[in-house]
Amino acid sequence: MGGPVTGRSGELSAADRIDTTVAHPARRYNYLLGGKDNFAADRESGDALAAAMPTIRLAAVENRMFLQRAVRFLAQQGVRQFLDIGTGIPTADNTHEVAQAIDPSARVVYVDNDPIVLAHARALLNSTSEGRTAYLDADLREPDKILAHPDLRTTLDLSQPVALMLVAILHFIRDDEDPKGILDRFVAALPAGSYVVASHVTWEYLPPTVTAKLEASNHDGRFRARSTEQFAELLAGMELVDPGIVSVARWRADDAPQPRPSVQDVSVNGAVARVVR
Repeated sequence: MGGPVTGRSGELSAADRIDTTVAHPARRYNYLLGGKDNFAADRESGDALAAAMPTIRLAAVENRMFLQRAVRFLAQQGVRQFLDIGTGIPTADNTHEVAQAIDPSARVVYVDNDPIVLAHARALLNSTSEGRTAYLDADLREPDKILAHPDLRTTLDLSQPVALMLVAILHFIRDDEDPKGILDRFVAALPAGSYVVASHVTWEYLPPTVTAKLEASNHDGRFRARSTEQFAELLAGMELVDPGIVSVARWRADDAPQPRPSVQDVSVNGAVARVVR
């Protein structure tokens, strides 16, 4: 019988790369946010995480709200270009919607390695007529491929400030894959006045019994929680925007619903850092 369809480069086609029997972070995140664009494997994985950490759905919501606040803050600072890697399946108030609500001319490039995410993005993430959006099928671990992509080059002007969005994705880069080197490669391509927005799961506030259960769910070793100090090391060389590295539930959240969740219940750190030369 016929094998998987490949392109000229020998890579699998987008359709053949979809494996619904294995949980994918973007689809699992969609499930935790209450979405419907997921499969049984994603739901089983999400339920296993929720069994270990019952507040994980709250954490997913707070992480999403952090993204929105960070985009709004940067757009108010005059940033008009956003490179959102690890886009996830579209939901309410996506990056371009938040940015273009402040300036309709804002431009956004979305990047994800799940063909289902890209299919939804192309169908649902429609830019204003003044702005522009593009969607790349690529992986964070291949920064040069992303930076050289013609659709990125025709959408963003890398001589002008860009906000690099790495929200809830760095914890899927193992230590042996050199997350600091990957981040540094992107930062090196951005001009002064650019920013990095990042969030990262931390287990430093959780009791060992909970972290042991979470580790047991990390069957393939793909997930790597990091402490505040380790997260800070990834952002070294940049200038942290006040209030620095804090729980995503606390980052510039004065106008968010009160009271704010505890750092233990969320267990995700967030930060915005300015690129300096």
